Amino acid sequence: MSGTNMQSFTDRFVDISARIAGQVHLRSLRDAFAAIMPIFILAGLAVLVNNVVFPWVMEGETLTKFKLWGDAIINGTLNIAALLIAPMIAWSLARNKHIDNPVSAVIIAICSFIIMMPMQVDLIPVGAKTTVSITQVLTFANIGTTGIFAGVIIGLLSTEIFIRIARIERLKISLGENVPPAVSQSFSSLIPTILTLSLFALFSALLANLLHTDLIHLITTLIQQPLRMINTSLPGTLFIYSFGNFLFTLGIHQAVVNSVILEPFLLINTNENMLAFANGQPIPHIINNIFVPTFGMIGGTGSTISLLIAIFIFSRQKAAKQVARLAITPGLFNINEPVIFGLPIVFNIPLMIPFVLLPAIGIFFAWVCTTLGLMSRCVVMIPWTTPPVLSAWLATAGDWRAVVVQLIIIVFGVFFYLPFLKIAERVAQKNSEIA
Repeated sequence: MSGTNMQSFTDRFVDISARIAGQVHLRSLRDAFAAIMPIFILAGLAVLVNNVVFPWVMEGETLTKFKLWGDAIINGTLNIAALLIAPMIAWSLARNKHIDNPVSAVIIAICSFIIMMPMQVDLIPVGAKTTVSITQVLTFANIGTTGIFAGVIIGLLSTEIFIRIARIERLKISLGENVPPAVSQSFSSLIPTILTLSLFALFSALLANLLHTDLIHLITTLIQQPLRMINTSLPGTLFIYSFGNFLFTLGIHQAVVNSVILEPFLLINTNENMLAFANGQPIPHIINNIFVPTFGMIGGTGSTISLLIAIFIFSRQKAAKQVARLAITPGLFNINEPVIFGLPIVFNIPLMIPFVLLPAIGIFFAWVCTTLGLMSRCVVMIPWTTPPVLSAWLATAGDWRAVVVQLIIIVFGVFFYLPFLKIAERVAQKNSEIA
């Protein structure tokens, strides 16, 4: 393939990827998950304090009383995750579609989500061994992490239906110009609201009467669990995450792929791990959205902290060292755009190779170590800006072995990046001589 054809192909690929990145539904999903991420980080800190910090300084009944603090936070964050994500998606989608009254979409999403809840749930009372059927209750099992994917679908679907109906002029009720805007908007959306919620109620009734199920259970069983098994498996995670990193080498942020296809399912795994750890139960998942960045995004996407170290130790190129000096401080907090676009790594074929491969190697190595019992599983949601070493220790609730694993990946990464760095410097030098 000639250079002109290659450039043409790259331009078309970038253009298509940029269009995908700007697609309104995908953009709304990213915005919604970003908005509620602080809630999950708070939940992770509560789990850490409840199960690591408090047991250091207290025990018995005193410990039980103090742990109510963390339990209350978990109930208000993890255990209502689906109930949070549905209205946030509705808000983001309505805002991205430039709807005048996005609050209406939020209200409809919440109502639709509750409408689709099962009318009757089977629970085991405290001290009992058999289940009893209870009506008129919402359970954390349905509005928490298990229902996240249902919340995503209902948030998108309810908003789309509402927007399409609301755009039918004949269904709008106008009260004139002298009416306060809030009142006018409420009456304008009255009929679309009634029709949208009635459709969801009809669907809920049909599922209950014909299939004896509900949408939450249906989505979880037929869609969420099969997708999660594929996407959060080791091969699925490595492929999706590596493809996202490859897009980054073309100047397209990896969140285009990861935040839509991978992170929602990884987040469910993280939440289930945190709940299991908080309740003293076996930790169910190795791969989650804490494990992946902790061992595959050290210093930022591409684990570029290793590249910066390699530049400081081995590089003789002044320009590279200058970029490294500028990039090291943000790099310690996993912000690596300065090195990605400043060195650059983007469209730099020698450096693109380790940028894509090193994270996959790091994730695989950490997975093997976890599988063999050489380190604990990740159970604490931490901010993505947490520096290396500290991130591994916090994510595993204080396991020093995870720190060792992360350090091994960093050191390996230095020598993995090194030959590609040397090639890139030679290419840069040759190009400067030609110029």
